[in-house]
Amino acid sequence: MAEQISSAKAEARTVRIAPRKARLVVDLIRGKSVAEALAILEFTPRAASPIVEKVLRSAIANAEHNYDLESANLYVSEAYVNEGATLKRFRPRAKGMASPINKRTSHVVVVVSEKND
Repeated sequence: MAEQISSAKAEARTVRIAPRKARLVVDLIRGKSVAEALAILEFTPRAASPIVEKVLRSAIANAEHNYDLESANLYVSEAYVNEGATLKRFRPRAKGMASPINKRTSHVVVVVSEKND
């Protein structure tokens, strides 16, 4: 008998936000039910919140449409942010010098799973 798939994944790659800042938001929702996680993200005043919310909604949609999972039974089983490519720029400084600026990108991954009651 084939094993029932009980989790779905979504990821956003090369998102233009620093991983360090995105991790602050992702840490808030890890282990929470999807309804609670969406509520937390809606009221979190950080730039990464809408990005993480979009990925979470995508994971929920993947679970519902691809694996026929019930959204009421889902929780955020995994949520993490990895570092993407860094865009390297330069800021002009005094006396003809330049200082480097690293514009960091992130890969945001959210996995939702069914609760085993």
